[in-house]
Parts: sequence; C-alpha cells; structure tokens
Amino acid sequence: MGVKDVRVVKLSLREIGGSALTDDIAVPKNRRQSQMSHGIPVTYVPARNTVFLALALGLAETLGATDLFIGVNAVDYSGYPDCRPEFIRAFEALANLATRAGVEGARFRIHAPLSGMRKAEIIQAGARLGVDYALTHSCYDPDPSGRACGRCDSCLIRRDGFRSAGVPDPTRYASS
Repeated sequence: MGVKDVRVVKLSLREIGGSALTDDIAVPKNRRQSQMSHGIPVTYVPARNTVFLALALGLAETLGATDLFIGVNAVDYSGYPDCRPEFIRAFEALANLATRAGVEGARFRIHAPLSGMRKAEIIQAGARLGVDYALTHSCYDPDPSGRACGRCDSCLIRRDGFRSAGVPDPTRYASS
C-alpha cells in the first residue's frame, strides 16, 4: 500500500467510559433493524472519531501531510453522530482553523471513502482488493477466545452485509 510510517499510539477510552464498549454496560443483542436505526445506541463511544482524527491531524501536521483518511460509514451504521458526513466536514473545517499548517495556508482534507457505501458494497470492494475477511471481525462483544458473538448490532449488520454482497462470511461466530 506504500505506507512509509506506522505509529502505534496507546490510548484507553475506558478512562472516559460512557459506552457499552468502554464501560460495564451491557451490549444490546438480537435487535431488529428498526431498533438499530432508532436513536444513538449505548455502544456509541463518546467523541471516539474526534479523538482518532485529532491524533491523526497532529501526526499529519508534523509530517507535512494534508490528507487524512477514516473508515466511518454513514449508511449501514448504528446511529453514531461522528460517522455522519456533516461531522467529517466540520472536523475538516476545524483542522484548517486549529493548526499552524492550516492557518499558514495548507489545506487539510478529511477523506471518508466508505461513508456513502452500504455494507455489502464495502465487503465487495474489500473482496476485490483482496481483503482477507477471516482476519477481521466487527463484534462489540467477542467471547474470551476472540470469536464474534453473532448477536450484537455490529455482527448482525456484518452478516447481512456478507449475505447481500454474495460473499461468504468467514467470521468465527460463537453462536449461530
């Protein structure tokens, strides 16, 4: 992919909490699509994508880079406010106001190439690019051996995406 620099920044959003993914709050299971598409669920991690983009922006500025990429999705998602196109546009505006590079004329661009795609389209694109989906999972509540629960919103959306894409789902699920 031509990546020249990889950095691992250790960060725990558990210190903030407020989400079923970062706190002792039950992950919803077996919800219908109508339930998933109503309101902001307890799996929303407060300001997560803001934090991720802020860290990426800081690194980009130090490297002289102006293009930042994030894998948010605003079509088949669980109602997270920081996955919406208006959030991405607002963060891009912030990036150009809140950095020395932006103030001095650099133009930061935030790219969210998956944003307008349905889950099936994302899976098909990944399959065309050779993504080994057996190395991935999307589960909010994996079992101790790392198998996806098969019942949380993310697992249900993922399963439906593979089915709709016509691509075999290699995910190791703890339940059927």
